[in-house]
Amino acid sequence: MKYDFTTVMDRRGRDALAVDAPGRPGAMGEEPMIGGPKEGFSLIPMWVADMNFATAPTIQEAMIARIGHPAFGYFEACQAYYDAIISWQKTRNHVEGLTKEAIGYENGVLGCVASAINAFCSRGDHVLLHSPTYIGFTGTLENNGIHIVHSDLVQDENGVWRMDYEDMDRKLKKYAIHTVILCSPHNPTGRVWERWELERAMEVYRENDCVVISDEIWSDILLNGSRHLPTQSVSEDARNRTIAVYAPSKTFNLAGLVGSYHIVYNKYLRDRLRKQSALSHYNSQNVLSMHALIGAYRPEGQEWVDELCQVLSGNVNYACGYIREHFPGVKLSKPQGTYMLFLDCTEWCAEHGKTLDELLRAGWDVGVIWQDGRPFHGPCAIRVNLALPESLVKQAMERLKQYVFQDCR
Repeated sequence: MKYDFTTVMDRRGRDALAVDAPGRPGAMGEEPMIGGPKEGFSLIPMWVADMNFATAPTIQEAMIARIGHPAFGYFEACQAYYDAIISWQKTRNHVEGLTKEAIGYENGVLGCVASAINAFCSRGDHVLLHSPTYIGFTGTLENNGIHIVHSDLVQDENGVWRMDYEDMDRKLKKYAIHTVILCSPHNPTGRVWERWELERAMEVYRENDCVVISDEIWSDILLNGSRHLPTQSVSEDARNRTIAVYAPSKTFNLAGLVGSYHIVYNKYLRDRLRKQSALSHYNSQNVLSMHALIGAYRPEGQEWVDELCQVLSGNVNYACGYIREHFPGVKLSKPQGTYMLFLDCTEWCAEHGKTLDELLRAGWDVGVIWQDGRPFHGPCAIRVNLALPESLVKQAMERLKQYVFQDCR
């Protein structure tokens, strides 16, 4: 490969939540695992959704070039920023007709979600989400006085997560819901929705007159040949009722720079969203974030992402095969996108008389820092990040087999 996805970076002391935060109160959204991994076990970060790979070189090149000019005053997004987004969307997602006017900066996907719900909802309103649910949506909605209604995803005979359209329609009507959040690809299950699935979902939303907030931040992280279809592309109606949110942050591990963007074709939705976003006087772009996106969305960045998806596909294929072979009682649906696994440990815990807390602790003790899936509405679930060099993924699986699931064979 042209790019390096094998080097194990030492991120300690480099402002990395993934390796510096575990053990600090509140860092993992739960009680800290006091004491840290047992002696002799290095820490393998497999919790928060960032990657343990060096980012695409063109990002640093673009930022360094800008830093070379010693002035960082007020600025407006340059044409190159919009051109980069338009080119990326056309090449990666086959989007035609995207213009500068439809693109707007956002201080993160969740910032856009907050602005959108405040633009189209009142406090006390209900918003529909699919469950399992990304924890960030939960906090954002609850902190803004919104009641969450969950429509559970269901697994078919092959274990594939599917939307329950009848349940969605019933709850939209019961609670008079007119704003929904769609996660595509879905976090935390890793589903990459097929065209017919999106078409049917958007028809349900159309029939219930819903504004759709579509989080597509994972749209570049596609596994084993899966293809992302932008929600706005399935129909003219979908194009005009959807606020789509994207970012290079998940794709290139740039969350620390902050910089998402929305695509909104409908002028009414766009004007309402931008007005709400502007009220805080805070939804303003950082000049280095802008140049990071420009560097990321170069042709070299596309090559880097293609190689990244190959590496992540290999990690997911390996881990899923290993878990199915060595951890009976642990159920999983192989993700088609993202780099996260969502393990259902219900059967294993019941068979072995263990609680989920005990299982999480056992992984922590041997340095496998995985994430409690209960805040994502998985009653006995663990969320596992596989965006690490293959050597660390294999090391983690071997530790889990030897020290955590050793009595399940």
